[in-house]
Parts: sequence; C-alpha cells; structure tokens
Amino acid sequence: MARTRRGLALEKGREMKLGFIGLGNMGFPMTRNLLHAGFAVTVHNRSRGNIDRLVAEGAVAAESTADVPRNADIVFTCLPSVATVEEVYRGAGGLLSGTRAGLTLVDCSTVSPALSRAISAEARERGAGFLDAPISGGPAGAQAATLTIMAGGDEADFQRVLPAFRAMGTNIHHVGPSGAGSVVKLVNQHLTSVNTAAVAEAVVLGARAGADPQVLFDVIKTSFGSSTMFNRSMPFLLKRRFDEGAPMRIMLKDLDLITDLGRELNVRLLLASEAREVYRESVALGLGDEDIVALVKPLERIAGIEIGSSDEPASR
Repeated sequence: MARTRRGLALEKGREMKLGFIGLGNMGFPMTRNLLHAGFAVTVHNRSRGNIDRLVAEGAVAAESTADVPRNADIVFTCLPSVATVEEVYRGAGGLLSGTRAGLTLVDCSTVSPALSRAISAEARERGAGFLDAPISGGPAGAQAATLTIMAGGDEADFQRVLPAFRAMGTNIHHVGPSGAGSVVKLVNQHLTSVNTAAVAEAVVLGARAGADPQVLFDVIKTSFGSSTMFNRSMPFLLKRRFDEGAPMRIMLKDLDLITDLGRELNVRLLLASEAREVYRESVALGLGDEDIVALVKPLERIAGIEIGSSDEPASR
C-alpha cells in the first residue's frame, strides 16, 4: 500500500528528539499523539500526574524546564497564561537560559504578538529558532490530531517542525514572520468569543419568546445565521454540558489580549470590548472553569428560563 504524504513526512521527522512543556487539556493529548507517531518526547509539567501517564506510554520525564532542551531538538510549549509563558521562557532556569544553537522552540500558547516577537528575537540571539504556533480545535481536536496550527516565524524553522505538526493537526499553516501566528489566533479568538456570546443571547431570546431551542438549532444551522460556534454551542446547551471544552477564564484572557492589541494599533473593537464584559461577568459569577457556552447561565437567570432539549423551555 502506498504511504501517504502525511505518513512520509512523519517518517522523515521521527529521528528528531522532541520536548513538550505544559501537559494540560491541550498539551497532554498533543504529546500523546507525538508519541503514537513514533517521536521520542521528553516532557515536563508543574503537576506530576500527566507526566507519569505519558512516561507509561514511552515519554521521558525531565527534572526541570531547563532540562528539556538538553534532550531535544525541538521543544514545544502549550501554556495557559501570559505570565506562565514569560516564566517558562524568560524566567530563571527558563528555556531561553538553557537554549543553544540548532534548537527550535515552538510556543502553541495564545499570547500577544509583541511577546512572541520578543521571545523570537532572544532565541535568535542564542542561535536558536522560534515559532509562535497557536492552535485551534479544542481538546477534541487535540485528541483526534485534527488541530488547526497557525505558525509564525522563519520558513526553515517551519519546515523543520512540520513533521511533528502533522502528528498533531490536519490544517497546518505558515502564516508569516514572527508574531503572525499570534495575530491570526487573536483574530480567531475575537470571532469565537463574539459568536459564542451572540449564540447565548439569541437562543435565550428565542426560548423566552416561546421557540423550542431544538427547533432553533435545526432551522438556523442551515440558515445564514449559522456559524461554526453556533453548531458547536447548541449541542452543549441542549444537553446542559458545561464542564468540558474551552474554559471561560482562558477566553477572557484572550479577550484582554485582543482589546489591548486594538488599543495599541488604534483599531476600534466595540464587539470585542462588549464580549469581554460579558465573559468578565460570567467569570465573576464563578463560571471561569466552565465551557464558554456557560455564558448562557446569567442570561437564563435574568430571563427566568433554562435552555434544554424539551419542547418547552423550563420556567424558573
């Protein structure tokens, strides 16, 4: 049987040793897919549980952040906050302090373009490469190795990392120079956050006016009002599934980055600014660890209804 282009690329890149720092909801399944593709992977994480699970599948545990690049040609990071990215790369004992010529660093976190460019410049001063390569697709995409990956940086670094990218995603793009990946990801997050807020608001309006939420889903998913986030959100709402997927607090962090970038560039972002207040309200109400579709809960309380798959929305 002829080998696929993806299979050939993976085979070509397997001789590279990889490192992965940040084994959370995204990083853990991404690392598992690298292992399953045949890569040697050294891992590090603040908590030990996921390290032990990956070691049982063939990974090697590093003693510290600085220890990871000693055993790797390419080091990936997938971290939840800007402060953590700063610490892991630029802190005492961080990646930049232990980097070397020939190493390629790849940050899959969502941060500002300015931070990505600064880390890239510091890596180049030490002879290392750097890609800002944020991801989209959520934990389900990470588990299925179907992520969208948007990488900014030098073409040569992108080509070097491409075999590993192909073990984690199916939509892989080199989008420009350093910082470009972060720009594209923030545009994606702008649309994602505003779309999800609009879905919650519109569905509560329809349900309060007497429309069956299931009917709304069935009709609108084939109408102009449909979107990827509408089609993602509605099954979560109908089944009352709020404990998985994309945490509200992470999206609020991204909205802070988006609105900061808008101010920096003198771009008016009314919708993003309004969405940030909606997410901030939900986080303040204790919903920060729930999926972003939990934005519906404060709206339900105000309207006195609860969205569900029953013929009649439940009055409260």
